[in-house]
Amino acid sequence: MREVIKLGLILLVITSVAAFVLGVTNEMTSSIIEERLHRENVEAIKSILPIAEEFNPIEGEGITDKELIVEVYEGIKDDEVVGYTVKTNPNGYSGTVEVLVGFSVDGEIVGVKIGQHTETPGLGSKIADSAYIGQFFNKAVDLGFSTTKDVPATDNDIQAITGATVSSDAVVDGINAAGSLFEEVLRNR
Repeated sequence: MREVIKLGLILLVITSVAAFVLGVTNEMTSSIIEERLHRENVEAIKSILPIAEEFNPIEGEGITDKELIVEVYEGIKDDEVVGYTVKTNPNGYSGTVEVLVGFSVDGEIVGVKIGQHTETPGLGSKIADSAYIGQFFNKAVDLGFSTTKDVPATDNDIQAITGATVSSDAVVDGINAAGSLFEEVLRNR
């Protein structure tokens, strides 16, 4: 019995020290990790709206309380708004898909980037390929896009990735949500 208590106390001391070390490590690295994620986010935003020199977050009622909307930024150059970026998180086949969309002030899509996602490698992950996301570029956001398995017949038709219709629909849903936000709130800001 004494041996069991002794081993239990040793185990308690070891796990307490390990928990303390992990807690200290987490405290020391959390700000670094947060800063790195913020930097990656800014780089992604800059890549879809390269004309802007700085980005200011837009928050408040009517913005981030809309369905699928995560973040909204206005792009500024020479103290003038030159466009907007919107991050959405629609549901794909294997979880949420981070979709970043850049708009010019007149409502034209100037950039699309797929961020974090858990779509099937080699199939659903093709939503990040330039061949797929390039279908959205230079199109008016007010079109309201839809997915088609056939060759697109109109400007608002987006050809789905073969075998990954759910993932393709997720991207279309994210861009349509961003487009609705632009039309309802951002266009007349």
